[in-house]
Amino acid sequence: MNSLDWAVLIGYFGVMVAIGVWSHKRVDNVSDFFTAGGKMPWWLSGISHHMSGYSAVMFTGYAGIAYTYGVTSFITWSFPIALGIAIGSKLFAPRINRLRSRLHVASPLEYLKNRYNLPTQQALAWSGMLLKIVDVGAKWAAIATLLSVFTGISLNQGILITGAITAVYCTIGGLWADALTELGQFIIQLLAGLSMFIAVVMKLNDKGIGFLGAWDEPALHGHGKPLVGPYSTVFLLAFLFIKLFEYNGGMLNQAQRYMATGSAHQAERSARLSAILWLVWPVVLFFPMWMSPLLVHAQKPDGSDSYALMTEQLLPHGLLGLVIVGFFSHTMAMCSSDANAIAAVFTRDLAPVLSARARAWGERAGLVAARVTTVVFLGLSMAVATQVNSPAFKDIITVVIKWVAGLMGPIAIPMMLGLLRSFRRSGPTAALTSWAAGLLAFWLVNYPVNWKVDGGVPLQYQVSVPLAVSLVLYILIGYLKPEDTPERLAVIEKVNTDSDAAAVPVPAAAGDDIVGTRNQAL
Repeated sequence: MNSLDWAVLIGYFGVMVAIGVWSHKRVDNVSDFFTAGGKMPWWLSGISHHMSGYSAVMFTGYAGIAYTYGVTSFITWSFPIALGIAIGSKLFAPRINRLRSRLHVASPLEYLKNRYNLPTQQALAWSGMLLKIVDVGAKWAAIATLLSVFTGISLNQGILITGAITAVYCTIGGLWADALTELGQFIIQLLAGLSMFIAVVMKLNDKGIGFLGAWDEPALHGHGKPLVGPYSTVFLLAFLFIKLFEYNGGMLNQAQRYMATGSAHQAERSARLSAILWLVWPVVLFFPMWMSPLLVHAQKPDGSDSYALMTEQLLPHGLLGLVIVGFFSHTMAMCSSDANAIAAVFTRDLAPVLSARARAWGERAGLVAARVTTVVFLGLSMAVATQVNSPAFKDIITVVIKWVAGLMGPIAIPMMLGLLRSFRRSGPTAALTSWAAGLLAFWLVNYPVNWKVDGGVPLQYQVSVPLAVSLVLYILIGYLKPEDTPERLAVIEKVNTDSDAAAVPVPAAAGDDIVGTRNQAL
């Protein structure tokens, strides 16, 4: 990087802070801070939803997968995300919006207290918050890794710089700041991604390699196969189920985007826009990564530095700075949205249980608590980031795929399926049992069982078994021990209809069929 690249990077940081300061004027209460007061346009919510699902992991971990295996990086990552969000646009987005508009909650987990009970809400809230700290820590480590490649600063210094800048704008501006910075970041990434795409195509032409003929090159042998290596059909199906829950609200920050729109219909449109972007835009970003074996030799065994090396070689100064800003834009978008979501969970779901004083917070005190919690969460995640590549967490992509994907199902299944009428029988017993058994399955598959299996348990089973265990138990226990009380049915009806006159079904007897009345359709 030279002075021009640094000017682009510093200018970007300045704009992000300025947006946060401007957004501060739009935040008057906790609802504004966490859900934008339900006033966010559907198109802004859709772009924000899309951007908050990225991070620099794409340009490190997934760049390594693209360098090593080719197009499977798209088939097993962004494609299932796009499909999952498309399904969720009908199944989950409208219902999550009604959590705010009909139940008047500011946290995606706040409704669980009435849908199940307080212990269930607390279990899901605490485990979800702890998982998010690890998840965001991996994101900080990813962007710091890239920054160290370009500037030579240490990993910890990179973590501190990116975390501090993000803390400023998302703490003072709340969800409005997150969404508006994500819009700017989307535009920046559009320019940066297209610049990199064009640069790679021109470099291939200089080498006499055509746009399509590149796939016939020996260095890309087998890279056109959709499922290779550890990324099998089982892995793809498991990842689709995981992303269906995760990107429609299971990881909390995406749920806030649905809650922030003005109506259930707008939330549905927001999800459809995000799904289209996930289907199209990653192809542009991945193409240079797929071509990277023809242009660079990665220094790291997993190829995670290939994209950074390629940008240094192909782009002139100024454009190089723009691409680096693109790296930052994705990571800061995801981490700031996660921080806002976790602040909502802590201040709305956890703190009132822990402290009588928290239960008495007014609008001003609640807003101060939300901002303090945001800073604390970012600090904890930055501390975890310093431990990535340690024996406990291993490399970045292991954290993101194994830990986050493997633990997502047990936490998200009770939250997401609890919105649907078809699972109205599943109460707190089903929710807590499926959650606990899923976490236990994750530990068994990844550690005791993994140690005893020659070569270790395959990746697809590490991520799919916990989800399968939770899903089966949640449904099975709901049938064997139905807990559909009138109060719980009333909550389900509120998130499934926009009318206050909707009928509330009578609790089902133990042997009744799950779809006995017209009100029980999805």
